[in-house]
Amino acid sequence: MKNPGHADERSSEKRVKAIAAVSGGLDSILAAAVVSRLGIDVTLLYVKHLFSGGEKKEGAVKRQAEGLGLPLRIVDGTVEHLDIVRHPRHGYGRGMNPCLDCRIFLLKTAKRVMEEEGAEFVITGEVLNQRPMSQHRGALDVVAEESGLSDRLLRPLSANLLPDALPVKEGWIDREDLYSFSGRSRREQAALARQLEISDYPQPAGGCLLTEKVYAARLRDAFEHAGADAVDIDGFRLLRYGRHFRLSDRVKVIVGRNEAENDILPGFSQGRILLEPVDVMGPTTLIEGEPSEGELELAAAIVARYSDSVEGRPVRFRVSGVGSERELDVIPLPPEDPRIAGWRIG
Repeated sequence: MKNPGHADERSSEKRVKAIAAVSGGLDSILAAAVVSRLGIDVTLLYVKHLFSGGEKKEGAVKRQAEGLGLPLRIVDGTVEHLDIVRHPRHGYGRGMNPCLDCRIFLLKTAKRVMEEEGAEFVITGEVLNQRPMSQHRGALDVVAEESGLSDRLLRPLSANLLPDALPVKEGWIDREDLYSFSGRSRREQAALARQLEISDYPQPAGGCLLTEKVYAARLRDAFEHAGADAVDIDGFRLLRYGRHFRLSDRVKVIVGRNEAENDILPGFSQGRILLEPVDVMGPTTLIEGEPSEGELELAAAIVARYSDSVEGRPVRFRVSGVGSERELDVIPLPPEDPRIAGWRIG
């Protein structure tokens, strides 16, 4: 393992500036730390969006910045990122994850910040062949070119396996101070983290929500029936909660699974029908679309199936959110009704 230098070991009349795109994970913070110790003036950049990990991930990034003593810029890219998810130029992965387009978007944002800050290049923690869709050699080349960064993109952890980036060509960084990491193993990164005394980083966990089977199925269904552009930010968020049932091309039912979701779902009731049980304990439910009276009764019967009702006895629901409020009595569907599985999404 190399012995990373420290910034005070190298001096120049004017320190070169760089922007390090960080995600809260180990690789990106290692890349930033390595380059910072080589005498480069590094500013961290975190682009947050709906699928970037929320407040927990943002908090991790802030702690990492504080631990390294590096400035941090946070940019909210939510609106632009959702457009990428709706219409990815390079398509989706196994789920609804537009990995290449996402990387290009993040690096275009980094390029803009680079120019605003008067920096010379951008740093990422990408590792050659670590991710099958977005980090093979061809994908790395596409991302560099389509982001507009070209050789102003430095990947310190795999730099010795890639063509020289501008910082190496210009002599701001020696190639010998960079690394040759490749593949999915994390051993080399863990060793480097120990050497750099970096301990505040999460262990590898589940991937992006867009790769998860259930969420991806729900998003695909929403795009197919409502159209990608019709799914707004609340629509994306709502896909995380409840059991989802597609009754027809124009009607979908979302049933709360627990008390927490029953409290959350009413917050999404604008433009949707809200169903709440009146005289028994049961889930809060939303209905999207314009159901017929028969579809409304069917939706209520599905919901009643999950309530504390007595089998065969009617359950009363309060129906609101369509300009008026009324009550509806239905008999719960039997638990073994074979249609349930066919209606369920994800």
